Amino acid sequence: MPERLSRPEFVALMAMLIATVAFSTDAMLPALPELARTFSPDAPNRAQLIVTSFILGMAVGTLFVGPISDAFGRRPVIMVGAGLYILTSVLAAFAPSLELLLAARILQGMSASTARIVTVAVIRDLYAGRQMAQLMSLVMMIFALVPALAPALGAVVIELAGWRGVFLSFVIFSIISTAWYMLRQAETLAVEHRIPFRLARLKHAIGEVSRSKPTGPVLITLCCVFGILFTMISTIQPIFDITFGRADAFPLYFAFIALAAALASVLNARIVMRYGMLRISAWAILAQLPTSVILYIAGLALGWDAPVMFALFVLWCVGVLVMMSLTLGNLNALAMVPLGHVAGTAASVLGAVSTMGGVVLAVPVGQLFNGTPGPIILCLTVMAGVGYLGTLFLEEPATPKTVSPTAESSSQSVTP
Repeated sequence: MPERLSRPEFVALMAMLIATVAFSTDAMLPALPELARTFSPDAPNRAQLIVTSFILGMAVGTLFVGPISDAFGRRPVIMVGAGLYILTSVLAAFAPSLELLLAARILQGMSASTARIVTVAVIRDLYAGRQMAQLMSLVMMIFALVPALAPALGAVVIELAGWRGVFLSFVIFSIISTAWYMLRQAETLAVEHRIPFRLARLKHAIGEVSRSKPTGPVLITLCCVFGILFTMISTIQPIFDITFGRADAFPLYFAFIALAAALASVLNARIVMRYGMLRISAWAILAQLPTSVILYIAGLALGWDAPVMFALFVLWCVGVLVMMSLTLGNLNALAMVPLGHVAGTAASVLGAVSTMGGVVLAVPVGQLFNGTPGPIILCLTVMAGVGYLGTLFLEEPATPKTVSPTAESSSQSVTP
C-alpha cells in the first residue's frame, strides 16, 4: 500500500465515496413514475418517499458512524459500511411491496452514511479551515458529475432491466469505490488519537460539539439548506412530468442543472480563501430569496403552463444547486474548525441533525405537490429566509497556520 496519495487522486477518491449518496438518490428519480404505478397508483406522491426514506436512514446512521470511526479508524468503518450497503441494495431490488422497499431504503441509507461521514472525517484529518473548505469544493466539483449522469444512467438501466436493476447498479458502484479506497488510501487516524467507543466518552464528545459556538447557527442554516435540497430532489421529476410534460427530457435537463452546480464548486474553491466561508454562504442563501419570489409571482401571473415558465423553473433549479455548492462545504468546514480532535463525532452530529432536519422539512412540503410547484416554491422561500438568519449569528474563524494535531500525525503516513 502506498504511503501517500497525490492530491488529484485523493480528491477523486473522496468524491467517488461521497457520490455513493448522490447515486443512490438521483439514479432513482426516473423510476418514480413506475414505482408510483406499481406500489401507490392512488397516491403517486408517496413515491417521493423512496428518496426521503433513504435520506432519513442516512441521517440515523450518521449518529453512530463518526464515533465508531473515531474509535476504530476510518478504513474498517468504510469496509463494513460498504458490505451492509451491498446487502441492503440486494434486499431493495427484490422488495415485493412499498413498505418493504422503504424499509430496505432506510437500511441502505444507514449503511451509505459511512461513505458520507467517514469521507468528511478523513478530509478533516488532513486539512482544516479554509484549506478544508477549498478541498471540499474540489471534491464537490467532481461529486457533481454523478448527479449529472445518474438520472440518465438510471433511465438506461430501467429501460434494460426495470427499476429493480437500478439497485444492482448500486452494488457495482460500491464494489468499485470501496476497492479503490482499501487498495490506495492508508489509515488517516493515528492510533494515539483514537477515542475509545464508551458511552461516557461519546457523551463528552457530543457535549463538546454541542457547546461549540458555531454549532447552533450552522445547524439551523444547514437544516434549511438541506430541506430545500431534499424537497427539490424528491419533487423535481414529478414537476417535470406532471406540470411541464417533459419527463422524457428530464435526465438531460437534470444533467445541465448538476453541471452548473459543479461549476459553482469550482468558483467556490477559487474564491473561498479570499472571501471566507461565511460570507460566500450568506450571499448564496440570500440570493435564493428574490429568485424564488420572482418565480412564484410569475407562476401566479402567467400560469404554470405558460411556455416561459419551464425555462424559469429550470433556471431556478440551477440557482438552488448553485446555492448548495456555495454553502454545504463551507458551512461544514466552518463548524469543524474547533472540532478537529473529535472530527468523526463532530461530522456525525452535524450530519445527523442537519439531515434529519432537512428530511423533516422536505417530506410534508413534498406532499403539497398539487400538479404545480407553487406551494413548494413558497415553502422553500421561507426556508431560505430562515437559513439566512442563521448565518447572521456566525463569525468567520481565523485561518489556522497549520493543520490540527490529528492531521499532522496522520500526514506522517498519508500526505495527499
